[in-house]
Amino acid sequence: MRKKEQSKLNRNLWKRGASWILAAVMAAGFLTGCGQSGEPGDVSTSAASQSEEQDSVVVVMTTNSEPEAGFDPAYGWGAGEHVHEPLIQSTLTVTTEDLNIAYDLATDMKCSEDGLTWTVSIRNDVVFSDGEPLTAEDVAFTYNTLRDTSSVNDFTMLEEAVAVDEDTVEFHMTRPYSIWPYTMAIVGIVPEHAYGPDYGQNPVGSGRYILKQWDKGQQVILEANPDYYGEEPKMKQVTVLFMDEDAAYAAVLSGQADLAYTAVSYAEGETPGYSLLACETVDNRGFNLPAIPRKTLEDGTVMGNDFTCDVLVRRAINIGIDRERIIENVLDGYGSPAYSVCDKMPWYYEGSQVEYDPQNAASLLDEAGWLVGADGIREKDGAKAELEIAYPSGDSVRQAMAAETVNQLKELGINASSRGVGWDEAYTLAYSEPLMWGWGAHTPMELYNIYHTQADTGLARYSPYASETVDAYMDEALAADSLEESYELWKKAQWDGSTGITQEGDIPWTWLANIDHLYWVREGLQVAEQKIHPHGHGWSIVNNVDQWTWQ
Repeated sequence: MRKKEQSKLNRNLWKRGASWILAAVMAAGFLTGCGQSGEPGDVSTSAASQSEEQDSVVVVMTTNSEPEAGFDPAYGWGAGEHVHEPLIQSTLTVTTEDLNIAYDLATDMKCSEDGLTWTVSIRNDVVFSDGEPLTAEDVAFTYNTLRDTSSVNDFTMLEEAVAVDEDTVEFHMTRPYSIWPYTMAIVGIVPEHAYGPDYGQNPVGSGRYILKQWDKGQQVILEANPDYYGEEPKMKQVTVLFMDEDAAYAAVLSGQADLAYTAVSYAEGETPGYSLLACETVDNRGFNLPAIPRKTLEDGTVMGNDFTCDVLVRRAINIGIDRERIIENVLDGYGSPAYSVCDKMPWYYEGSQVEYDPQNAASLLDEAGWLVGADGIREKDGAKAELEIAYPSGDSVRQAMAAETVNQLKELGINASSRGVGWDEAYTLAYSEPLMWGWGAHTPMELYNIYHTQADTGLARYSPYASETVDAYMDEALAADSLEESYELWKKAQWDGSTGITQEGDIPWTWLANIDHLYWVREGLQVAEQKIHPHGHGWSIVNNVDQWTWQ
């Protein structure tokens, strides 16, 4: 059965079972509405009635979008799945539609000639939601706290943040770090006077919204901050429900959501009163190709792969994969081809793009000495051309991508297979076999974290690879005098004309697709234009919820 036919069958089966799934969801209490008092109510006071008020909205997100540690920037709020614009806390900077840098709390910033001191001036008209003024002392306190406690973001480049006066803060760096403005765009400022162990449960901030209510495992209710220093939010109340895919779709079918994330398998479903919104992303899916020969370390860790250590093999795989076919067969067309971890970003090297060329891929494998045997599988010196592509168990999209990749590699004469693994095994397995990953962020550090070698191992962090030239360009980019200058150096790290990580170079990773983020949107709801979403189907959609309107 063809995939699209199977997909339609699955949707028909879903429709027949939607009523009992919806009933189960409602019985479990997940479709919780909000009355005027903000207390949980019955479904009659949920999305439909809120829509009539014209200034409130109900949004359904994934279950893993709920921050387990609360709304505290020190424990991941504002990063990864929880990346957002200044929502509850304000940030010094923000990213623009084209992923450059603009100001939020900051009014000016400059970097010293040696790159070791950033001086940032901040607004003097900002107060926290408890009425206390936000000063440079709060900014310094926030950054020093995250430097000492954050388990999510890397702050090894920060030596100390110092409040020079009420409106000026200095960041003293351990090393030049030209892309510091991108870090400032994801760090929400917390109040020193109101920060403590339970801050994440009851956050005090200066952003556009106040956390009014949090029913863990179910919903968050945000209300517009009356003391916000920027433009007054059009949406006065935002209710966020946390649901799995089935429950999210049931919420749409029953009219309990104004906007809800959805999966590709539901994208062609019948949803009267709703339309599908597809958001462009830099949410990549691709796999690593270990670039060194296989060896076993003293601790028993297997490192490297005797097949993919040959650069000709890696180049053959990169051009032997039909990305459009993957997008059509796995994503039903909701995606775009990926050629790097930073497609569409200001620091992306456009020459990374390749054409699907199975004939040339076969020629490269022949050149590498991997010749087609009697059984159709390539061989070299008695060894078979074999690969096992792992994927995280429970991720149906990555599983399907791995299966499609396996089929395409077999067409090249590579005996490929796929296997689901837990993350406890995945990271170690990726040292010796390809793993289907998901990446993509609004910072060049994503490139650095994947390709730059580590001091202790001399190899990259997630898959064995090393290049002194690539490292040097990225180090130079971090020490650049300006963001614009750094962009060109990040591009050279990808390819400088003779060395890099693209097809002509070392190509230690093959990138397949950027998956669209899909949402059902109620008729009449005008969702403001979205910038490119990063990895994670989470809070990015509500980056500009304050600008949403009802028709």
